[in-house]
Amino acid sequence: MSSSAAAFWCCFYGTGLILSLLVYGVLQERIMSIEYDGELFAFSVFLVLCNRIAAVIFSMGMALYKGEELSPKAPIWKYLIISFSNVYASTCQYEALKYVSFAVQMLCKSFKMMPVMIWGMIIVGKRYGLRDWSVALAVTLGSTEFMMTGPTSASSTESNSMYGFFFLFAFLTLDGLTSTMQEKLFKEHNVSKYNQMSYVNGLSSLTSLATLVVAGQLFPALAFGTRHPSFWTDAAVLSASAVSGQFFIFSQVKEFGALVFAATMNVRQVLSIILSYIQYNNPITALQIVGLLVIFGALFYKSIMSVLEAPDKNEKVPILSDKTNKFENSAEDNITEIKDSKV
Repeated sequence: MSSSAAAFWCCFYGTGLILSLLVYGVLQERIMSIEYDGELFAFSVFLVLCNRIAAVIFSMGMALYKGEELSPKAPIWKYLIISFSNVYASTCQYEALKYVSFAVQMLCKSFKMMPVMIWGMIIVGKRYGLRDWSVALAVTLGSTEFMMTGPTSASSTESNSMYGFFFLFAFLTLDGLTSTMQEKLFKEHNVSKYNQMSYVNGLSSLTSLATLVVAGQLFPALAFGTRHPSFWTDAAVLSASAVSGQFFIFSQVKEFGALVFAATMNVRQVLSIILSYIQYNNPITALQIVGLLVIFGALFYKSIMSVLEAPDKNEKVPILSDKTNKFENSAEDNITEIKDSKV
């Protein structure tokens, strides 16, 4: 591939990824925090179910198109662990939007570096250098300053935002487990991206459906859609954008490596936060701007230093993202994430 062609496809994948996740983020906040004719949608697991069904249809279709076998390439229980942690990470992410703004949620996702590193040490036996911990600490402190120096409540509720922080903590813990187990599955069983997407999302669909049935929320969620038909349009576009985001993530990482993907995600976070503040008229303070500079300065420094020092910039690392699934890139051992996503 020529340099001009490579530049074109890199920009194409990056632009597609950013646009997909921007649409996903806007609709995520719209569905969970903006009323439909005076009524709020309160069944976050139902959105997870819709997203996972769409991902199953896409991944199985692509697997058949590529001529891949549909049989599982790893023990079902390993897919199931990823499925459980993924479903409830996504659920916590949606629930958090009832209590904190989308911008705060996006910033809290920067905290996931430490949970991923800790899970990596526990499950995979990874070791991290001083730079990794320093960057993670800078991002954590910057995120803390952002949350402590400005408004954090969602625009549609006056509830105590501490509930939102509880859901965000649960999301970070479960999301870190998801990413680590995904990496472990790829390395130990060499499964294809579509195989893992099919089985994890398939099991996640069953988990979500069972949760809705047990909680008695399936029929109320369907009834909400009957009362507010515009909800189905939002849910369909949300699911399509989540699947589209996964496609662009896999494509960019396969062709250009996890470091390029990490830089793209940094740009996406900034644009998502700015877009949310503009759309919902959320005020931002000067100290919050300082927190943003600390966070993204640390993240970009990490990406730049990794590019300068990595002997192979196109090292390929499998990633799964949502809403809602992804791996976080590290300086020594690339681990790359995928929130809204909790696609």
